Amino acid sequence: MGSLSDKIRQRNRRKGRIRKKIHGTAQRPRLTVFKSHKYLYLQAINDEEGRTLATASTLKLGVRPNIEGGVALGKLMAEELKKAQVSVVVFDRNGYKFHGVVKAIADNIHEGGIEV
Repeated sequence: MGSLSDKIRQRNRRKGRIRKKIHGTAQRPRLTVFKSHKYLYLQAINDEEGRTLATASTLKLGVRPNIEGGVALGKLMAEELKKAQVSVVVFDRNGYKFHGVVKAIADNIHEGGIEV
């Protein structure tokens, strides 16, 4: 079993490979996910200007960073994106596997009317 630094290094390598291909614009911002041990964070970023268009986190909601928290966070982010007049995003899983919490977030943003 590898050390934690090995896991972080491997995730950063996956993240780099993903980021070479994904780029956010004003019309189609990059929606990135970050998971800490306590919270989940989402940002919609316009990479051309280096601006964050919308944010959401489980810190605001007061829910745990599990699948149920991901469902609530996805719904909140869909509302925030609608307020920012964004209807299409590029989903950046940030090196995480697309299952569990990350999949719950993406599914609920899509159900909220945002094209992922």
